[in-house]
Amino acid sequence: MSLMPDMTKELENLIIEIDFDKFPDKYTCNGEDISPRVRFSRIRAKSLALIMEARISPEKVFTHWLIWNIGPMPEIPEGIPREAVIRSPMSAVQGTNDFGKIGYNGPCPLQGKGQIYYFNVYGLDTLLDIPPGSGIKALREAMHGHMVQYGGEAIATYQR
Repeated sequence: MSLMPDMTKELENLIIEIDFDKFPDKYTCNGEDISPRVRFSRIRAKSLALIMEARISPEKVFTHWLIWNIGPMPEIPEGIPREAVIRSPMSAVQGTNDFGKIGYNGPCPLQGKGQIYYFNVYGLDTLLDIPPGSGIKALREAMHGHMVQYGGEAIATYQR
């Protein structure tokens, strides 16, 4: 299921920014593996959802982070706990990534291999009613029909 917005609707763009174009080790399996700060602007939605993934090939995507029900706030701070329901330093819900874990797990490509990572943000007209720990399929299904803003992508690379 495509998450691209319905082009028959006029959607205002969200802006998403990260502080790097190459992942510092602290956000990867070679470091502390903590989540990075992600900034947003031009928010006009009731809630935000963020998906971080690596596109391994045209057919294969590896999900590193699913977080939704983020209030209309200007940033996700660094170091979000790996808990399904976040209450501090912000409120949000996190899903199960393709490592089989809740929350953020950063880049960890094979030694000598590089990868491109995509942060996508979606502005939604509602809070999503899916269980904490849900996977990418459930998140995409829940977001379908609720997107009112699209933020495009922030992109960063990493090589071990």
